[in-house]
Amino acid sequence: GPPCQAYSLVGRSRMQNAEDYREKHGHDFSQDHRHKLYQEYLRIIYKYSPAVFVMENVKGILSAKLDGELIFPRIIADLSDPQAAGMQYGWEGGKKKKFKIVSFVTGAEEDDPRDYLIKSEEYGIPQARHRVILLGIREDVWARLDGGINPLKKSASTKVEQIIGMLPHLRSGFSKGKDSLERWNDYFQRVPAKVWLKALDAETRNVVIEACKKLQTQGLGREQHHEKNGYLPRVNTDWYADKKLHYLPNHETRSHMDSDLDRYLFVSAFGLAHEKSPHLKDFPNELLPAHENVDITDPNQKFSDRFKVQLWDQPSSTITSHISKDGHYFIHPDPSQCRSLTVREAARIQTFPDNYFFKGGRTQQYHQVGNAVPPYLAKQLAEVVYEIFCKIR
Repeated sequence: GPPCQAYSLVGRSRMQNAEDYREKHGHDFSQDHRHKLYQEYLRIIYKYSPAVFVMENVKGILSAKLDGELIFPRIIADLSDPQAAGMQYGWEGGKKKKFKIVSFVTGAEEDDPRDYLIKSEEYGIPQARHRVILLGIREDVWARLDGGINPLKKSASTKVEQIIGMLPHLRSGFSKGKDSLERWNDYFQRVPAKVWLKALDAETRNVVIEACKKLQTQGLGREQHHEKNGYLPRVNTDWYADKKLHYLPNHETRSHMDSDLDRYLFVSAFGLAHEKSPHLKDFPNELLPAHENVDITDPNQKFSDRFKVQLWDQPSSTITSHISKDGHYFIHPDPSQCRSLTVREAARIQTFPDNYFFKGGRTQQYHQVGNAVPPYLAKQLAEVVYEIFCKIR
C-alpha cells in the first residue's frame, strides 16, 4: 500500500497541532503531498491492469480529508476506474479496464467505508490491529465469479498469554551504570521501602511485593541461550514452530532507566491486579513522568496511556514501529520480568514464525516487526485471492 503518514491518526494529530507547520512548509497539513501518494499505486494499476490487487492502509484513511473533503471516496472512485482517473491526471498508455472494489470482510462491494476495515483480532491474530485492506477485482474477472467471493472466515480471539506466556523468562537491563544480576537483585530488594509503593491500592501493592520476591530469586538472564535439546514453542499450532531451531532468535531484552523500571513494575502489577492498563491519573505522584504536558487534573490529557501493559487474557494493542523508540506502550504483562517486549515477543504477536530472523540493530528489527502486515493475516488474504484464481482458471 501507499505510505500512510498522511492518514495516520496520531501523525495527523501531531502535524495539525504543530504551530510551526505552516511556517515550515508554506501550507496546511491538509495540503501535504503525501495525501496523494496513493496515486503512485493507482498509476501501476492504470498501466498494468492486473486481474486482482490488494491495497492496505491505516484506518485513519477513512477520515482523512483533502481540500475539505474526505479522501477515501475519491480513492475508491479512482481505483474503480483507473483510466478515467488517468485522463484526469494527464497519464498516457493505460488500459480501458474497470475494477470492483470488494471488502474482504463481506465479500462484496460496500457503500459504508467501515466495511473495508479488517479487525485482526477477529481472525486469529493476537492483537487489536485495525487496517483498511481493499480487494480490487477486474470487471471481466468479477463476471466469472458467479456474483461474489468468499470473505475472510472469523475465528476465536487469541490471547497474549497463548502466544508469549510460555517463552523463557528474561530480565531487562540498566541503561546507565553497570548492568549485572547483583545490581538487579539489589535494586528490587529496595522497592518495598519506596514512597510510591505506599500510595498504591492493596491489590496492586501485593502484586508488586510478590513480584519483587521473584525478581530477587529467579536469577534471570537477558537472553535465551542455545539449548542442546532444542526449544519447545509450546503453542497449539504449527504456524510458529520449527523443530530445527535450538533457541528463539531475537529474544533479547533492552535496557531501561531506573525510573522506568519502577513505572514498568507498577504498570504491569496494576494490569495483573485490575485487568486493565492504568492511565496517568492512576499513577502515584512519584512515578509520573517529568514532562511539561503531564497534568492529571486535565480531563483532556493527551496520551494519558503513554505507559501501557499488554494483558495476558486479551489480544495485544497494535504493534507499531513506535516500539523501536521505547517500550512504554509495550510493557510485558509479567511484573516479575519488569521490562518491555523483546523483538521476538513483538514478532510473535505479529504472527511471524519463530524461524523468521530479523537482522540489523535492535531499532531496525523493531521497525521491521512494527511496519509489517501480520503474516498469518496475509496468508488468509492470499487464500481469498487464490480461490479467485482457482475459479477463473
